[in-house]
Amino acid sequence: MQADTPSERPTGTRLTSFVNDGLTFDVIDEGPLDGIPIVLLHGFPQTAAQWSRLTPFLHERGYRTIAPDQRGYSPGARPRGRFAYRISALVGDTVALITALGGEPVHLAGHDWGSTVAWATAAQHPDLVRTLTSVSVPHPMAFARSLLSSSQALRTCYMALFQVPWIPEVALSAAFRAAGSAGDTSLRRRAAALSGLDDEQLDRLRSDIVDGGALHYALNWYRAMPFVDRRRAGQKVSAPTTHVSSTRDVFIARRGAELTAEYVTGPFDHEILDATHWVPEERPADLAAIIVARTRAAG
Repeated sequence: MQADTPSERPTGTRLTSFVNDGLTFDVIDEGPLDGIPIVLLHGFPQTAAQWSRLTPFLHERGYRTIAPDQRGYSPGARPRGRFAYRISALVGDTVALITALGGEPVHLAGHDWGSTVAWATAAQHPDLVRTLTSVSVPHPMAFARSLLSSSQALRTCYMALFQVPWIPEVALSAAFRAAGSAGDTSLRRRAAALSGLDDEQLDRLRSDIVDGGALHYALNWYRAMPFVDRRRAGQKVSAPTTHVSSTRDVFIARRGAELTAEYVTGPFDHEILDATHWVPEERPADLAAIIVARTRAAG
C-alpha cells in the first residue's frame, strides 16, 4: 500500500510516556516516526493494547499511532478518589499527550469511554483536533437523549450498579478471572455470547485489568459521572467527524448514533459495521480504512 504524503510530517523520538497532574502515563508509539500522527483512546475495561489488531493497517498506510494507557490504567496514573476521574481531568490528559507530541493538531480516534473523551477533547480544544473518529459511543448529548427515546437506559443499567463501592470490584474480578481461565470453556462461551469478547480479549482483560490492579480505578470513570459539567456536555464539534456504530452492540442503542449528526458542525459521516461492541478487535481492517478515509477527506 502507498503511504499518505502530507505536506508536513512531525519527526522526533518515540514517546513512551508523558506526565500530567503529577501522573505518569504509559504510551504505545508505533509506525513511521515521520508519519501523520493518529491518537487512539481505549475504552473500558481495556488498555492501549486494544488497538494492536488495528494499528498495523494504519502503519502500512504511513501513519504513526500513539495509544496511551489512560488514567487509572497506567500504573503511574492511579489517583485515589472518583473526582480525579471526571471528564475534564481525562480531557486534560489527552491535551497533555498532544502537547508532548509537539502541540500540533492530531487525528483523534476513540472507542467506548475513549470515544467519550475524544468527543469532549474535540469540542473543548478544536485547535488540537484535525479529525475525529468515534467508535461505538456517540456524542454525549446524543447518548443522553437516547436514554429517553430508546432501549439505551436498559442497555446501560450496569452503570448504576457500578456506583456501589467495592462490590462491583469483587464480582467483576471473580467473573473475569473465571472467564479468562483457559480451563473454563463454559464461562468463556457465555462471556463471548453476552459481550462478544473473544478468548484473547478475555485473557488480556484478566491479566491487564484484574491482575494488573486497574479495575478499581477503571470503575472510577463511572463513579465520576455525577461530576460531569452539563454546560459543556452539549458542546458541538467542528472537526470533520465520522461516527462508527455496529449492528450487534449489546451496550449501545442505535438511536444515539442517529442523533449524533446534530452535534457536529463540520463534515460528518456515520458508518455502520456488522460487529459487536468490540469493533477495533473484530473489524480492524475496516475500521482502519474508515479512519484513513476521514483523515484523507480532511486534506
